[in-house]
Parts: sequence; structure tokens; C-alpha cells
Amino acid sequence: MSTCIVYYSKHHENTKKVLDAIKAVDSDVVLIDSTQKREADLHGYDRIGFASGIYYSKFAEQILNFAKINLPPQKDVFYIATAGNPLKRYFDSIAEIGKDKQCNELGRFQCKGFDTFGPFKLVGGIQKGHPTEDEIADAVEFYKGL
Repeated sequence: MSTCIVYYSKHHENTKKVLDAIKAVDSDVVLIDSTQKREADLHGYDRIGFASGIYYSKFAEQILNFAKINLPPQKDVFYIATAGNPLKRYFDSIAEIGKDKQCNELGRFQCKGFDTFGPFKLVGGIQKGHPTEDEIADAVEFYKGL
């Protein structure tokens, strides 16, 4: 089954750490960095993942815009997020795009991530040391279970 994951991982590479672990167990998964590619033909993939740190309570704008432009209708999709304060509602923005395109959602995974964005910088950040090895292993298990 062909899989690609479109991602945005910038400040502390929290999301990229999770995706590198997934790539280590499935070398066929294609990772697409949304900061380097704004458009890609995703029609040939059986499963499409979107992964991002959380910025102002939602997935990065680069991911949301990428999905709006490039996500084909009726695909199997899944979502991965890292956040300083993980909340379920952080998936709403990306899940709405998938729903609008009549995609089949396979699942969601979220874990803590070191966060020094915005006001957290003033206090030295939150969730230092995250994602942990256990959280990364949980992400891999989530991926394997799709």
C-alpha cells in the first residue's frame, strides 16, 4: 500500500522526529516537506497523511493550504500532530478539509512536543524533552495499525 505523509516541522523538529521513526519501519513511505513543495500529485497514493506541529490551535497554515490544493477527493487520510498542550480540537482544521473532500479518515495521533512558540518562549518553553522515545514508539504503533 503506497503512503505519503505531507508535513510541516520547523521550530524543534518534533514532528519530523516522529516521521523519521515511521520512515525507519516503512522505508517506502514518502515524506513531503510542505516548506519545500507547495504542490504535488497525490493521486497515486493509497493513504495520505498530514503531520504538523500545532500553531495557534491548528495545523500549520502550510499544511492546510497544501491539503486544500492537492488532496484528491475520496482518499484514505490520517493525521499526526505534536503540541505543547495536546487537545483533540487541534485536528478540526485539517479534518474539515478531508471531510469537504469526502475522504475516509483512518485515524489521528497526537503527542506532546517541546514548544517555545509565542508566549512560551518567555518561560523557556513547555514540554521540554518531548516527544519522548515512548511517544515516538506510540506513533510508530499508530502508523502500523492503520
